[in-house]
Amino acid sequence: MFDWLSNIPLGDSLAPFDIIEVSFNNGSRKDFFRNVTKQFFDKGEMVTVEGVSGFDVGTVSLTGELVKLQMKKRRAEDTPEVKKVLRRSTNDDLQRMNDNKSREKEALIKSRALARNLGLEMKLAEVEIQADGRKATFFYTADDRVDFRELIKVYASEFRAKVEMRQIGARQEAGKVGGIGSCGRELCCSTWLSDFKSVNTTAARYQNLSINQAKLSGQCGRLKCCLNYELDTYLDALKDFPEDADNIETAGGVAHLQKRDIFKSLMWYSYEGSNKQYPLTIARAKEIRQLNRQGIKPDDLKPVEVVTAKPKEADLGYADVVGLISLKSLEKTAQKRKQKDKDKQRQQRNGERAERGEPKQAQAQPRTDAPKGGQKPDNRQSSERKPKPDNRHQRQQGGGQPKQGREQQPRNEQRQEQRQQAPKQPGQQPAQPGLPGGQGATNPKQDRRPPRHKHRPHNPNKNNNPEKGQ
Repeated sequence: MFDWLSNIPLGDSLAPFDIIEVSFNNGSRKDFFRNVTKQFFDKGEMVTVEGVSGFDVGTVSLTGELVKLQMKKRRAEDTPEVKKVLRRSTNDDLQRMNDNKSREKEALIKSRALARNLGLEMKLAEVEIQADGRKATFFYTADDRVDFRELIKVYASEFRAKVEMRQIGARQEAGKVGGIGSCGRELCCSTWLSDFKSVNTTAARYQNLSINQAKLSGQCGRLKCCLNYELDTYLDALKDFPEDADNIETAGGVAHLQKRDIFKSLMWYSYEGSNKQYPLTIARAKEIRQLNRQGIKPDDLKPVEVVTAKPKEADLGYADVVGLISLKSLEKTAQKRKQKDKDKQRQQRNGERAERGEPKQAQAQPRTDAPKGGQKPDNRQSSERKPKPDNRHQRQQGGGQPKQGREQQPRNEQRQEQRQQAPKQPGQQPAQPGLPGGQGATNPKQDRRPPRHKHRPHNPNKNNNPEKGQ
């Protein structure tokens, strides 16, 4: 409950109400205690209160003047027998409470087994152990009266605590167990609903709901509490509908009322022996009823045409793109995948051969630059396609070829230039580097080398060759 009087100050002559409401076990149980310590407790604060032969720890749920209304609602009287608040909870109190609360799940399993062994027709829903562990409360549901005198003795000897058996209804059981309702949210009885009101099937009839027990029942097996939430709104809307217009007479026969559409303010009628229904407005139904009282039967009901507006489908701009999408990228991906699979299989075969000691299979690499027919490629075309840069302008300005350019030439071309620059005499071999005068330094391999037919680069000293002058 929300304390809507918390921000309103009291008069000077009035003292705050000395009884507070304390909730236990996450709000499943609430009780009232007198604040004799004269301390101010906020909502949600942990306090230690009197228990059965000990103490208990709970949470402050309500303080102030609203506690009087809660006590009146639950028929609790302000008497001296009201238990007292001892103190704010200390760390020792909270530690002891947590230790005893951890035993509740195990105690519930054992208690169900003991009740089944005794053959009792009862269902245990929850076990609540006091903070100091001196009392255990067993909440159960049963259709008939249960004789649990022997059960109490077994529980007392098993759990070493004072035993209290408390019978609850199916709705309280659902609130303690908890769950998710058909609406997709947590059950109202386990979150905020504290009191349960009776729900009848007339609430479903007023709301034009089909009497289906499976759909109208909650997890507790009873009618849903939410049937009462909108009942007042439906009752206010039904006041506009005529109450004595269940049967109306026309020239075609007697029409019987089938249903009332509160949202569209229509009344649906049908003739005897016919399944067709005719929607009438509230004013038309009242008019026909007034004519029937005067002994007049109208010729027609004059039903209203009910048009169901269907939402227009949005134009998504569909376009036929068949043949516009290229699959070359997909084909390339497939080819690459196949090539990878082949390489992987080849590696596996080579690995198996290596284990057996056989020589590995040479990997065949396809040559895309080789011409068909087994002929060797002609490199002259490639050399002719890439002309060499002309450095004559640089030699004229700088007085010769730069050193960097000369170093970048291949060694074969440098040797060829040296042979062209050296003077040639008939019957004499060119001198080799490293031998004086070139005498006795003939190389038979060079003599047997076939002449090269290669395009020679431009030689600026070609005119100064003495051999050509002769």
